[in-house]
Amino acid sequence: MKKLLLGIIAIFMLNSSFAQANEIKFIEYDLANGLHVILHEDHSTPIVATSVMYHVGSKNENPNRTGFAHFFEHLMFEGSKYVKRGMYDKYLQNVGGMNNANTTQDRTYYYEVVPSNNLELTLWLESERMLHAKVDSVGIETQREVVKEEKRQRIDNQPYGSLMKEAFAHAYKVHPYKWPVIGSMEHLNAASNDDFVNFYNTFYVPNNAILSIAGDINIQEAKKMISKYFAGIPRGKNMIPRPTVVEPPLNGEVRDTIYDNIQLPGVIETYRIPAIGTADFYSAYMLSKLLSGGESSRLNKAIKDEKQLAVYVGSFPYPLENPGIHLVFAIVNMGTSPKVVEEAMDEEIERVKNELISEKEFQKLRNMIETEFVGDNTRMVGIAENLANYKMFYGDTHLINTEMNKFMNVTKKDIQNVAKKYFNKNNRVVLYYLPKK
Repeated sequence: MKKLLLGIIAIFMLNSSFAQANEIKFIEYDLANGLHVILHEDHSTPIVATSVMYHVGSKNENPNRTGFAHFFEHLMFEGSKYVKRGMYDKYLQNVGGMNNANTTQDRTYYYEVVPSNNLELTLWLESERMLHAKVDSVGIETQREVVKEEKRQRIDNQPYGSLMKEAFAHAYKVHPYKWPVIGSMEHLNAASNDDFVNFYNTFYVPNNAILSIAGDINIQEAKKMISKYFAGIPRGKNMIPRPTVVEPPLNGEVRDTIYDNIQLPGVIETYRIPAIGTADFYSAYMLSKLLSGGESSRLNKAIKDEKQLAVYVGSFPYPLENPGIHLVFAIVNMGTSPKVVEEAMDEEIERVKNELISEKEFQKLRNMIETEFVGDNTRMVGIAENLANYKMFYGDTHLINTEMNKFMNVTKKDIQNVAKKYFNKNNRVVLYYLPKK
């Protein structure tokens, strides 16, 4: 789970170049049907990453039919009118390529990485997925069982597996972020085939998607292939639902205890923070690095190493299109009271509120951010995804080259202010995870 969460953060936040010397050049345009296209030409390696990002996540679902966005991530590999069931992966494996997909609260993302002479294959496969995927009873029943098994493995039978579900459910009461991305198995079981077809016709349309390609391509030739496979796909006719509800303030600390199949207790503090792209979010991200970015960070050094109260401590902002959350959590050492660990966590946060961080720590934070930015855009698949993310959620693809400036504009005082503004007891949920008897 930790790797998945860090991966999500990397997708949304740490995906841009930090200097003009590393500028990611690209072109972008729209097809008549509304599909936004982004192309990055790079001949450094003979591979190409093709990706399609759909602006649909769990927050766009019907409250009585949750889990559809994640379900479709699986269903879209069932094949299409011209791709036989089970052949999607084989086509790519036969040319030495790979593919994957993932779903969040805000979007669903598909990608393929292949030798560059197979670009057309990936465009055909993605156009088939968009134009006439198999949304039929065979695929639906197959993937129902797949999703159920995934839930059993990743949540029900995983230590602390329900951590994110519980954090969101306690932090949100009206916004659709309150239900988990995997959704309700009861809702999926109760859904009719028409429910699934309607979801597909609403969200899997060109005017709700971004096609992003990065790698060893010729842009003019790529444009011709894109037109061949995507220009004829009709624009969606249904209205695309976007939640407009605003989550009210917590107005007081929320506390609860979760009993789980675990051996060591856990303490999870969930703070409300603004959406991605806001100035305070950048400051909150810098604060997360100060607290748990590396073994010498404050939480690791004080709670895990010096006081030996926990076997693991972490802190990270959860990047969301609408106002999100920031988690600070610890796995408690054997024989230690969760309350003692909570007090130690709070003590470190209070230090940030009361004292400006040192110049040495501040420069370390800036260096860590720069290093992450440089490393992330070394792969074509990362560049393709980053370009799509910046366009979809920020409305500005050029942020892949300039967002680093927003981090560098964060001051020590900004970090202190964001701690004071959001990291207080009236704006948080505290969960104790305790072993079942």
